[in-house]
Amino acid sequence: MKFVIQRVSEASVTVNQQVTGKIGKGFLVLIGVCDTDTKEIADKMIRKMLGLRIFEDANGKTNLALSDVQGSLLLVSQFTLYADCRKGNRPSFTGAGAPDLANELYEYMIQKCRAINDHVETGIFGADMKVQLLNDGPFTIILDSEDL
Repeated sequence: MKFVIQRVSEASVTVNQQVTGKIGKGFLVLIGVCDTDTKEIADKMIRKMLGLRIFEDANGKTNLALSDVQGSLLLVSQFTLYADCRKGNRPSFTGAGAPDLANELYEYMIQKCRAINDHVETGIFGADMKVQLLNDGPFTIILDSEDL
């Protein structure tokens, strides 16, 4: 499982010219799932993400977590995080999880996050989404379950 976490001042997702999710200060999280991922791996990734202390405290040090700043989450599925570009110029996506598994885990993560955070917004799984964000910093973290 892969998360690309961007600390944002604001972010939104639009599908068919309709906003499906919009947040202010918080994390925009792009989520990639592979076939070996499980709910246990998702739980571990969520704990790590929510524990990241990447917001500035009163002294300007990145010392505060999402909950400390009452931040929001915008969760967006993105199978292209599993692009394999080693051969040729056209990426292969065979490493991405099967759609049924990926959607099941994506929905599971949404529910887990909503149980912890009051403001969780989402994209639409499998849709052609337009994502807008104002990256704060810029500050971007990549979490890979294989590294945890």
